[in-house]
Amino acid sequence: MKRLAALMLILVLLLSSALAEPLPVWEPPVEGKLMNDYDTETLKYRIIGFEHKGVVCYLTSIWMADPGRQIKKATAVWEESLSLPSDMAKQVPGAALAVNGSGYVSPQFPWIPENYPGVSKDYHYTPLGSLTITNGEVFRHLEGVGYYGLTLQADGLHLHVDEAPEAVLAQNPSQTWSFYIECPLIRDGADILDRSWDFANRKAQRTIIAKKDANNYVLLTVSNKRSTGMKLVDSVDFLLEYIQPEWAYNLDGGPSSALLYREENWRLLKTMHGNTTKDTDAMVFVELTDKP
Repeated sequence: MKRLAALMLILVLLLSSALAEPLPVWEPPVEGKLMNDYDTETLKYRIIGFEHKGVVCYLTSIWMADPGRQIKKATAVWEESLSLPSDMAKQVPGAALAVNGSGYVSPQFPWIPENYPGVSKDYHYTPLGSLTITNGEVFRHLEGVGYYGLTLQADGLHLHVDEAPEAVLAQNPSQTWSFYIECPLIRDGADILDRSWDFANRKAQRTIIAKKDANNYVLLTVSNKRSTGMKLVDSVDFLLEYIQPEWAYNLDGGPSSALLYREENWRLLKTMHGNTTKDTDAMVFVELTDKP
């Protein structure tokens, strides 16, 4: 009996150890030119340049040992200014990869949803979204206005679709990124894009982030090289065919698109694509430098 109990204990310990191990690096089945390969103990990413429907794109597959602590947010000055993604990323020590983040309101882009209280000017130089949280501090909370966007929680990024802000806050998020209400593209592995939406059928530069599993994320960057970009409907079809993610979300795109990377043993970020237009925030990926 004691021997059986000891064997059961060993099995439990082995199972617990296996569950604690991060999921392995996922390799997307997309062929193209290797643009950068970054491989460290806690952060690995690979950028592949390829063409799809005649459009030059970049697919960045990212593995993190602890996404909840390795995804950071950098911002411009709230209600005062916008900033280049590269300048915002400099705020984050050890930034190894970065993209542009939320859509925003400004004198040049004054649109706000009809259910936002106040007028456009009240939101200038701030991101869209009924919630804005940066480093745990709540900058905006519009009661009764559903939240569409991403949050960073202890276990990584989460997608929210028309969720009450109070319910989102109850999940203790530390960061948010948001854009149009139609920007959630895939949820639970299924296409939820409104394909009748005019914006979804325009060709443009794109920055889309997708979650593959607990440790693996994918960035799809659509450039304007040799074309005017790619339709959002075609981007979603590509993700469903080749990536099959849990969810996907369309970050700000167009001229705001940016893909910044760091080569191993190099301190500064380089520009793979974009980084020509100022934005309100950026999403940054870093290595782990300490233990929990």
